[in-house]
Amino acid sequence: MALFYVPNLSAGYVLPEEESKHAVKVLRMQVGDAISVVDGVGGFYNALISNPHPKHCEFEIKKTILEFGKRDYKIHIAIAPTKNIERLEWFIEKATEIGIDQITPIICRFSERKIVKAERLEKIIVSAAKQSLKAYFPILNPLCTFDELINKHNASQKFIAHCYEEDKKLLQNEIQKSSDVLILIGPEGDFSKEEVQSAILHDFIPVSLGESRLRTETAGVVACHTVAISNQY
Repeated sequence: MALFYVPNLSAGYVLPEEESKHAVKVLRMQVGDAISVVDGVGGFYNALISNPHPKHCEFEIKKTILEFGKRDYKIHIAIAPTKNIERLEWFIEKATEIGIDQITPIICRFSERKIVKAERLEKIIVSAAKQSLKAYFPILNPLCTFDELINKHNASQKFIAHCYEEDKKLLQNEIQKSSDVLILIGPEGDFSKEEVQSAILHDFIPVSLGESRLRTETAGVVACHTVAISNQY
């Protein structure tokens, strides 16, 4: 069954213009055709097309499921944007498919990219969430500096993943079930040693993601998947 995203159902049971065009022009849906609708904040709805207009396709809700797919833990990954923006986009797509609550792009000392286009990333989130049948869409926070991040964001568990040869714990052994987790992932050049020490002073635990040295975007996906798997077993 086709899945559509309607971010503001209180404004009416109408698909946004782009979704309407896809339903009517591409899928050629007619009156009475069944669809599924998500609102991005946990609502999943079974509905029927009532007015297949290509710009404002109307529907009737037949069944409502609230808190669809709600988890008892939260994942927030703060990650330095990669020089090749397609790598960051790949991370956002895969993390959304796995299940993530917040993503924050951060500027670090060794960052090679200091500008991101949020609109493009938001579209990737919507597409990935729909593809993986998510009713909760992750929040994409504004780009901020490393210092701003460690000072304004909190969680019951806070980790910084880095590559220095220092005493680090293995992330998968540190995850506590049903908790809020914040993980920092650095740029291609890693965090500076000063950033690592600053994070530790702010109660972040240094962690390793395994024996391999990972690219930034791969590290982000591994961190997200590690938290998800740790909460399932």
